[in-house]
Amino acid sequence: MKWIIILAAAVMTACGSGSDSATLEFQAVSADRTVSIASEEGAPTCSVNVKLEAAAESQGQRAAAVNETLARELLDLETTNLKTAADSFARAYTESYRQNIGPLYRDDRGDPAKRQWYEYRYSAEGKADEGRSGVTVYTANVSYYEGGAHGVSQRLLLNFDNKTGRRLTLADVFAPGYERQLSSMLTERLMAQAGADDMEGLRAKGFLQQTEMFATENFALGKDAITFVYNAYEIAPYENGITELTIDYGDCKEILQKAD
Repeated sequence: MKWIIILAAAVMTACGSGSDSATLEFQAVSADRTVSIASEEGAPTCSVNVKLEAAAESQGQRAAAVNETLARELLDLETTNLKTAADSFARAYTESYRQNIGPLYRDDRGDPAKRQWYEYRYSAEGKADEGRSGVTVYTANVSYYEGGAHGVSQRLLLNFDNKTGRRLTLADVFAPGYERQLSSMLTERLMAQAGADDMEGLRAKGFLQQTEMFATENFALGKDAITFVYNAYEIAPYENGITELTIDYGDCKEILQKAD
């Protein structure tokens, strides 16, 4: 089954426009694996579920560039074959669970209260969507539990130039020297969103207690605006969850790259 993203115009720069159509085609790949921590009946398990959309190999070097980035950023592997990467990741993750966590479980198996600590799970789901002209926005939702008080959920965003398959970064989108002005814009958005009047008000709500505001590379080039996503612990504690800040292109046009 395939998803085809057909865009109206090829991108001349990440924030420019062009006249030729650009297309990226994606297809689903997946990997599922579950192993028990011990051979006994009812032993805790580790489950891995990976469902990603991979760029179709028929698109040649463009697809290879996209898939290489996805494998590296989402699965920490160096390959252009996303299906192979998903299978390798699932196998390595579950094998590490048995080898490294198994001995700990054997020491705790007599304590029913600790059993849930050993029920590991990992899931990653990635989807490609049409972004602004000539750009594909790839969103991956990753969640995992590896013992402790709670699991972890993250949203990862990647932007690809449809003509080349190259990942676009902030330096491709914004003009040199953008950092201070963009950080100021993001701070203003955060204040408005959090209902804070100043930095003291933001910190009282848990934001920016351990760091200054920064423009994250975890962003999406949407059709009308840029959305920056901060996962837990980046600018706020776990209980604040994921923070999304959106800036319309018109509001940041002064610091955007100019079209050639």
